[in-house]
Amino acid sequence: MGFLARERQVAPPGWNRWLVPPAALAIHLSIGQAYAWSVFKTPLEKSLGITGTQSALPFQLGIVMLGLSAAVLGTTVERRGPRWAMLMSLIAFCSGLLISAAGVWAGQYWVVVLGYGLVGGIGLGIGYISPVSTLIKWFPDRPGMATGIAIMGFGGGALIASPWSTSMLTAFGATTSGIGKAFLVHGIAYAVFMSVGVLLIRLPSKEFTAEKAALLKDRPKANVAFNVSANNAIKTPQFWLLWVVLCFNVTAGIGILEKAAPMLVDFFKESSTPVAATAATGFVALLSAANMAGRFVWSSTSDIVGRKNIYRLYLGVGALLYLLLLTAGSTSTPLFVIAAMVILSFYGAGFATVPAYLRDLFGTYQVGAIHGRLLTAWSVAGVLGPLIVNAIADAGKKAGHVGPDLYATSFYIMIALLVVGFVANELIRPVDPKFHEPEAAGETGKPRAGDEATVAKWNEAEAADAAEKQDAEGVVKK
Repeated sequence: MGFLARERQVAPPGWNRWLVPPAALAIHLSIGQAYAWSVFKTPLEKSLGITGTQSALPFQLGIVMLGLSAAVLGTTVERRGPRWAMLMSLIAFCSGLLISAAGVWAGQYWVVVLGYGLVGGIGLGIGYISPVSTLIKWFPDRPGMATGIAIMGFGGGALIASPWSTSMLTAFGATTSGIGKAFLVHGIAYAVFMSVGVLLIRLPSKEFTAEKAALLKDRPKANVAFNVSANNAIKTPQFWLLWVVLCFNVTAGIGILEKAAPMLVDFFKESSTPVAATAATGFVALLSAANMAGRFVWSSTSDIVGRKNIYRLYLGVGALLYLLLLTAGSTSTPLFVIAAMVILSFYGAGFATVPAYLRDLFGTYQVGAIHGRLLTAWSVAGVLGPLIVNAIADAGKKAGHVGPDLYATSFYIMIALLVVGFVANELIRPVDPKFHEPEAAGETGKPRAGDEATVAKWNEAEAADAAEKQDAEGVVKK
């Protein structure tokens, strides 16, 4: 286990911190394949004889498991280090793809749900938080830009996976055999690519402390002199206010993203300029590009204007854009497309900016664990957003509604959620010093006095590791 020991993950003196973003991208571009799940939906429905609701289940379960695994395993990820976390992500995510391949070949859809949704979803959660928390430690002067780089990769993963998956299904055939082969190729190729991240990732060394002071010299506001443990963070109102902010921002964005193509067609079906299905497909690609670009552009901007101000933009302007779609969206296709693209850029940016916001509020100590717990907001939003839009649209069709009327109620709900999120953001204040660690946590991540629950868990884990090592040494001697 020497290769995975935390001390073996510390960078040697003079290590170039710009080698860390490629390591993060290797993980996020791979697990971002989840956003291209829709490519497999129709082939699976036809080859296995399942419904559209059933074909969406692996993706939905994967997103739920992303939030749950990130929340449950966040502290372990911080303690074990990013290399261990990235390797576990590689094993779980790629195993999920291989299990899915076996399930399709056997004609057992429940195996696909188990593989891609449950096992693969655990890989999503572990792989999502670890690169982000490591980048924050390496780029204290530009945390928004650093997290934007990594999470941009997660949003951009579909831009690679979607055409790649489509070409494989064309070559192999959209049958159980062809789909299984595509999953198999994905599993092997992503394992190789993610291995690059496992090998490249490093933690900052003690020598980096002096460099850190120089980096922060011209950015006094970027320095955070206190730290809050994950156990204490969830006791603060700031955590739950930010949970509401993230949940409602994601709900508003994913509501459009999940139903983008049919929504555009429905909006202009009764107009003099109806939109063809092929054009609607292009609209989805534009939204994906806006989602990815927003993750880097807006989160980098937050380093200049501040995290609270940038969320005022996401939530306040987002609500106004939804209102614009309600009142004038059906009058102009370009207007609808541009407004939707900006909303989706805010959706992606919300993900990218929130780790830096957490760092500002709680410090870098256990920020990955805190981020993991906050991602339960994504799990809720991933179900809430599509449910609101689809249920109301289906009810509207049964009532004989057409065009924008199918989405009017949904848009009013999204406006209300964004307003609530805006208010929650306004209520966020600095964390009460009583929640601060009595002494700044070291780069090793070992907890200090003042958080007895975390200290007890740390000591218990350390004892288990020591026993495991002793047993291994005994076996070698024998």
